[in-house]
Amino acid sequence: MVKEIGGYFELSGFYNSVYHDNAIALNTARNCLIYIIRSKKIKKIYIPYYLCDSVNKASSYCEIEYYAISNNFLPAFEKKLEKNEYIYIVNYFGILSNSTIIQLREKYKNIIIDNVQAFFQKPVKDIDTIYSCRKFFGVPDGAYLYTNNILKEELDEDYSKDRFKHIFGRTEKNAEDYYSDYRDNEQLLEKLPIRKMSKSTRLILSGIDYEKVKQIRTENFKYLNNELKQINNLKLENIEGAYTYPLYLDDARHIREILIKNKIYVPILWPNVIEENKDTLAYNYAVNILPLPCDQRYGYSEMQKIVDIVNKEK
Repeated sequence: MVKEIGGYFELSGFYNSVYHDNAIALNTARNCLIYIIRSKKIKKIYIPYYLCDSVNKASSYCEIEYYAISNNFLPAFEKKLEKNEYIYIVNYFGILSNSTIIQLREKYKNIIIDNVQAFFQKPVKDIDTIYSCRKFFGVPDGAYLYTNNILKEELDEDYSKDRFKHIFGRTEKNAEDYYSDYRDNEQLLEKLPIRKMSKSTRLILSGIDYEKVKQIRTENFKYLNNELKQINNLKLENIEGAYTYPLYLDDARHIREILIKNKIYVPILWPNVIEENKDTLAYNYAVNILPLPCDQRYGYSEMQKIVDIVNKEK
């Protein structure tokens, strides 16, 4: 393609470093897992019940078996893994420290870490680790992968130009006006083949003040934890750059409804877990953990509003 010179401007102006600059930049976290499966020739992978069903689509590349987690979010799994078998361990809400991850490697040997909810937690050396960008930032796709096994094929670059409607729409209007477009994009991502991260997504990610984002998320999480830890069934340490604040209550349905009525959007992270109802603890977590927003768009006043509503309804 001949390079064009002049004319109207494209998206431009951001050429700083990104947070995971040493990782392989791909289009989705699911495709990061598929990349690992294919590059390592994995025959079987064990996946927790408490997880979204998009990961399950890796079943077309290897055998999948499910396992339960314990009430501290660690695998309730004692099987010895064979050479080409791996266990997929999710770092729920960024609760697992790197020292715990090292202990898990010592126990299971063949592990893959899902840090989709722990963007700011650096990977442990020589452990396959996956990150998602759109869980933390206003991009329609993008993921990072740390692995020592390189897939021996040339990957095409993805294109994101048609996936920004819900992002630009919410910038100018309300989230609910573009929620259907958001859902459409989520469904589209599940069908994408493995590709390199798009130029548009790379460019946006290179313009983020990561340390500022991490600081705001840390402070918001700390405030929510200080105010709500007495009613939270989870005993949490403060998490740097937290994804959300997981508030675990005995019956969270009512408070979730009240929060949503007040336009505080608290999703059920993995509704498929409720629908499938294969594991009691996973079902309970899916129903009764409220992932309260604590991201970089908000500050003290928004956190205080959340706390006031929860305490009033509790």
